[in-house]
Amino acid sequence: MSMKTLADFDFETGEVLLLDKPLTWTSFDVVRKVKNALRIKKIGHAGTLDPLATGLLILCTGKKTKEIDLIQAQEKEYTGTFRLGETTPSFDLETAVDLVRPYAHLTDEEVAAATTQFTGLIQQTPPIFSAVKIDGKRAYELARNGQEAEIKPKTVDIKVFELTRIALPEVDFRVVCSKGTYIRSLARDFGVALGCGAHLTRLVRTRIGEYRVEDAFSLEDIEALRPPRAEGDRPARPERQRTAPNRAGLQYFAALQADALAAKEHEAHEAGETPAAAPGNAPE
Repeated sequence: MSMKTLADFDFETGEVLLLDKPLTWTSFDVVRKVKNALRIKKIGHAGTLDPLATGLLILCTGKKTKEIDLIQAQEKEYTGTFRLGETTPSFDLETAVDLVRPYAHLTDEEVAAATTQFTGLIQQTPPIFSAVKIDGKRAYELARNGQEAEIKPKTVDIKVFELTRIALPEVDFRVVCSKGTYIRSLARDFGVALGCGAHLTRLVRTRIGEYRVEDAFSLEDIEALRPPRAEGDRPARPERQRTAPNRAGLQYFAALQADALAAKEHEAHEAGETPAAAPGNAPE
């Protein structure tokens, strides 16, 4: 945790705030939560994280919002997991598996060697389930409506792409890359190179420039600093009980979570135990 505490921040004048984004929350959800909890007038984030990614999300407030473009331009570091042998339209767990191919014939050496063609300056096509704009509309809006759209490839710089664990069909990785790199697209392209397909099942942003997730605050830290409401102020609305996957349109991921919870409940029932609750509710 950073040596600076939340109580030391002057958000209205301007601060750079590091947050550890929870799973299934959109970046906008986090901004809205922090804005409402701390009553900040001017706030924005320096680089979107997908709902199914966790890790470092940088918020800028007040005069520091002028630094958003500068922060966004810095290199990023990610860790995560690819699953070989299965593809999805979104290249991650947002959508259901649409193709299964054999992978067991691959050796660890072949899998590791495939990383070399994805380092340096490469051409990469963003996913259709992304925030890329096409004729004024977000690509994910077209995709969720079943519309086809062409996304042009762009040049990105991948400085490091290493595998930290190979346990087929899963491989863990670490990537250091330039602004605009889509790790989901890297999963897709990596699977194509191996001839078996792949998709992203876990992603954590660990660093942006010199900012690190180890120094980030949690949303629970933010909530603990919420100032008391002055007498006569309008009372807060009751929190809505929705699940974040539904709000983000993550039907397949929500179904996977429901299946996992049902399995845990069955195991707990067999063992005479009480299962843990399902993951997070939506933000206010």
